[in-house]
Amino acid sequence: MTLRAAVLNRALPLTPALLVLAGCGAAPVADAPLSDEAKAAVTRDAGAPKDRLAREIDDLFTKPGLGETRAVVLMVNGKLAAERYGPGYTSDTRFISWSMAKTVTGVLIGMLVSDGLLALDAPAPVPLWQRQGDPRGEITLRQLLQMRSGLRHTEAGDPPYESSEVRMLFLDGRDNMAKWAEEQPLEAEPGARFEYSSNTSVILADIAARALAPSDKPEARRKAVAEYLRQRLFGPLGMAGMVPEFDASGTLIGGSLMHATARDWAKLGEFLRRKGRAPGGEQLVPQRWVEAMVTPSPRSPHYGFQIWLNRPVPGRASEDHPLFPDRAPQSMFSLIGHMGQYVLVSPSQQVTLVRLGHSGTAQRPPMLQQAADVLELYPER
Repeated sequence: MTLRAAVLNRALPLTPALLVLAGCGAAPVADAPLSDEAKAAVTRDAGAPKDRLAREIDDLFTKPGLGETRAVVLMVNGKLAAERYGPGYTSDTRFISWSMAKTVTGVLIGMLVSDGLLALDAPAPVPLWQRQGDPRGEITLRQLLQMRSGLRHTEAGDPPYESSEVRMLFLDGRDNMAKWAEEQPLEAEPGARFEYSSNTSVILADIAARALAPSDKPEARRKAVAEYLRQRLFGPLGMAGMVPEFDASGTLIGGSLMHATARDWAKLGEFLRRKGRAPGGEQLVPQRWVEAMVTPSPRSPHYGFQIWLNRPVPGRASEDHPLFPDRAPQSMFSLIGHMGQYVLVSPSQQVTLVRLGHSGTAQRPPMLQQAADVLELYPER
């Protein structure tokens, strides 16, 4: 039972039935004893009551209706507070990112801007858009990062194979995903509205490859981006398990297909919590870039540069929000991937919580509430 639920229960009026039970000396229902597995998941650096933390994490794995939790890693004040895996998964298992990859792409673009190879508010350097009279030539890098390019990219379609994401990843765009995504026409004025899009992240990955690769040959593009990420990000962070995927044209599939261990994802979350610093203090991407990443877009207060923000959206019900602004600091932000992949980062609480698994549409809201129960153990500092 969460603290909030316990408080609510204590606040219930004493109905006649409850008075009878009280008169009979009925004791409150006790929580089931914690398993050895639940206790072993919590370290000496828990930063919160260990049994309480063990129970809240255990609920992520065992509570009905939340889906299948496969991995949890909790970092508190830079130290491992808890780590647990479901049956068949270990600390060596690489988990698919799905859309958590978008945030890696956002960091990659930030490094290239810092290197002077790209300009944030200049027209995006996509050759196809530079023809005279093409209105797509007005799209800026900032607008792509904030998912407000105006391109006709429909993330979810009915039927599913009509969605831009599915067509790009698996059907007519699969061999050259960026080309397919870049060929789509405008359906809105650049910058005018927010539309979440995996295709947009692939365009960003293509722009990165063009900035780094010595030629348009697929192997040259793949090698240039892979080496840059390894040397500048994955290596310094110790993300040894990270494996990014590329399409046949050598473009990083920067919207959905990277693989890494739960510990690797925690390291990336901690890197963002530290505003771009490696554990040893090296600044891998400028602090101001991470601050820009977590600044609300003018068209979507709950989205920044390829990352979700725990900010309320006017006119939108809390149950429709991808996070939980009513239960955690608004400074919290998150990598979010398909079917329940989350790296929740709360700088003011000095906490990073990784939850990986498989939760359907109806299971994700209660699962997120359980994750919020974990975070509520840690006060803001």
